[in-house]
Amino acid sequence: MKRMKRQWVFLSLACCSFVMAQAAKPAEPRTTGEVLDHYIANVEGEFVPAAEAMPEDKYSFAPTNGEFKGVRTFAQQVKHVAAVNYLIAAAILGEKPPVDTGGESGPDAIKSKSEIVKFLKDSFAYVHKAVPGISEKGALESVKNPFGERPVTRLELATWIPSHCFDHYGQMVEYLRMNGIIPPASRQ
Repeated sequence: MKRMKRQWVFLSLACCSFVMAQAAKPAEPRTTGEVLDHYIANVEGEFVPAAEAMPEDKYSFAPTNGEFKGVRTFAQQVKHVAAVNYLIAAAILGEKPPVDTGGESGPDAIKSKSEIVKFLKDSFAYVHKAVPGISEKGALESVKNPFGERPVTRLELATWIPSHCFDHYGQMVEYLRMNGIIPPASRQ
């Protein structure tokens, strides 16, 4: 009986030691692609709900008072961001975009809120296909710039996505508020 108790105590201590060793083990550092993808998921988590928050009948809204002459409508803001997401992700992957982007404006055929939101969500899905594959070595390799300027690196392109999205997100928040809608990220 004493021997069995000692074995039980020993086994318990061994298990506790193993569990503590595993808990103390530092997490594997994330890869370059994982870090970038996490940053993009963050902007996606703000941008898509904002696009969904605007009622369909307000998708054609653009401010007209003050210095707003000629600005994009809400729908055009969303389509533009989605189109640019596709163009950047395709450049990162070194391939042609899998859909008609309509240049930087988005396809003219996409008009309804549901079509535009789907185009946006699909663009983020494509970005999530491109960005996680960026390795430390590949991050600084030059690729063709989708906007025809100087060559750029994959890392540079990947960082354009969140900054571009947040630029337009700020405009969309203003459009939402002008229509009496509290942006989802600002709701309690």
